[in-house]
Amino acid sequence: MQFQENSHPTGRVGRIEVIVGSMFSGKTEELIRRLRRAKYAHQRIEIFKPQIDTRYSDQNVVSHDSNSIMATPISSSSSIPLLAGVADVVGIDEAQFFDMDLADVCNKLANNGIRVIAAGLDMDFRGNPFGPIPQLMAVADQVTKVHAICVRCGDLAQFSHRTSEADRLVLLGEADAYEPLCRRCYNKAVREEYKNTTY
Repeated sequence: MQFQENSHPTGRVGRIEVIVGSMFSGKTEELIRRLRRAKYAHQRIEIFKPQIDTRYSDQNVVSHDSNSIMATPISSSSSIPLLAGVADVVGIDEAQFFDMDLADVCNKLANNGIRVIAAGLDMDFRGNPFGPIPQLMAVADQVTKVHAICVRCGDLAQFSHRTSEADRLVLLGEADAYEPLCRRCYNKAVREEYKNTTY
């Protein structure tokens, strides 16, 4: 018995690629790189970002290294299929800020022959799985985990340690609000913060 790879009428094979890591690990840089390669190959691309992310630009996806690519800001993942049009490739930046329907939306796009590339933080500043990212990783065809460098010891970093005192989950910020830390340095920083708040 032979299984069909894809039932999409155009014969395109869809897939979901997820790029995760801490702050300053190069997630957006890798997203932009893959999208530019697709564009160079004359594929039609559409890129989406959360409406709340206006750190560098209202209309662009911008990496910490100042590479950028045009994007459409949206407030809900349900807008993606409506705005994707005839795209061959759909890019999604800061995926952790989207609603919990994102994995279903990406699945439907992939099942319709679209290549979906999503980038986002896999953990919040408390070290917990962030938003829809765990579900997205579970349904992905490929997951790439990128690492920053720990600013305290130089080891590989996977935690985004918040250096400000703000306690709300969503806090858009840069080096003034976050630092990438390895597991050891992150746990040490959390213990020190706890010790300081108990006195």
